[in-house]
Amino acid sequence: MGLLKRCVTEYGFVAAPIDRDNYRRIWARDGGILSLAALLTGDPDLVETTRRTLETLAEQQGAHGEIPSNVDPTAHRVSYGGTAGRVDADLWFLVACGEYWKATGDDDFLLRMLPAIEKVGFLLGAWEFNTRGLLWVPATGDWADEYVHQGYVLYDQVLYLQAQRCLGAFHAHLHGSVDHGLEEKSSRLRHLIRANFWFTDDDGPPGDAYHETMWKQGQRAAEERHASYWMPYFSPMGYGYRFDAFANVLVSLLDVADDSQRAEVDTYIQTELVDPEMPLLPAFHPVIEPLDRAWEELQTMFSYTFRNQPFAYQNGGLWPLITGFYVADLAGRGRSDQAQKLLAGLDAANALPYDDADAWSFPEYLDGKTFTPGGVHPQGWSAAAAVIGHHAMLGQPVFRIGTHRS
Repeated sequence: MGLLKRCVTEYGFVAAPIDRDNYRRIWARDGGILSLAALLTGDPDLVETTRRTLETLAEQQGAHGEIPSNVDPTAHRVSYGGTAGRVDADLWFLVACGEYWKATGDDDFLLRMLPAIEKVGFLLGAWEFNTRGLLWVPATGDWADEYVHQGYVLYDQVLYLQAQRCLGAFHAHLHGSVDHGLEEKSSRLRHLIRANFWFTDDDGPPGDAYHETMWKQGQRAAEERHASYWMPYFSPMGYGYRFDAFANVLVSLLDVADDSQRAEVDTYIQTELVDPEMPLLPAFHPVIEPLDRAWEELQTMFSYTFRNQPFAYQNGGLWPLITGFYVADLAGRGRSDQAQKLLAGLDAANALPYDDADAWSFPEYLDGKTFTPGGVHPQGWSAAAAVIGHHAMLGQPVFRIGTHRS
């Protein structure tokens, strides 16, 4: 919890308490995740910083409803993204607003934020483009901003579902009645995710197939997997097939997956991904190597310097962040023994020294082969992941809205 407190400023949580690049800014994505951890602690200063984080982001909302990717309040600089906007900034903002309100019962906050919340909800609907229920996400448009996926990305769809649940909870509380349109939209989105991102050996496309021809392409792409897991994305150019760990964890944690699907993903993670020496989840798997077809495209996907060498960063790097959410998922399903092993790996990763510095560097990720720290340190959300994991082991769910664990 000490690092979370080091990320506290008068304007909200910064991504990291260091003056490097733009990490000492208020980020929607990082701030949302740090807020989940802060609310679990119940610490008054951290809970208050959650509120300030969300208010700072809302104050800089764009004309069409865009929540900033990050804000530097002292320098009066606002970014809505790099080469593309960050769709998940809006999603994490809505989810964090919902979790803050549910944890605190702060109705005054909800009423003040309602205009910003409604604008975000409208904008997300516009980003469906063809009004068929799934968000379109451009390349570099979410947390994996240097990786090769785009289109209908699973990670964003699952967060979109949780955002819809939050909007429904707000409406029910403020109006004393259920918004049936929002309920129907949430139900439809859950069915779309289940029908279009999970493939079995069934003969034909399900009734909720987004597009029949595209679904058949997905069935062929699914054959490239080594086991059953949720497909990462699809677009008019076809389906991706690499394992997206964050998406596969969230699809379980947010109650889209059923128990048989969870069991298949668990088996894949334990047999193919997790090394007993350092049990952490990689961002994506398998690693893209220089001889792979995707390598040339991957090499163009960066803002400053190329970081996605094999087993580094998002290309097979091991992430405390993702592991913390998986610990929460496993603990919530009663798989405490496996959750404890991963939590021990998460704590060991956070405790590693960076170069010749002291221990507890809270690195952004570890190299997938050497287990050496990489990226920015100390990273706020690596600490948040540990807080989330430890509180999950005590029976506290990370999400309070819309799941059977709430």
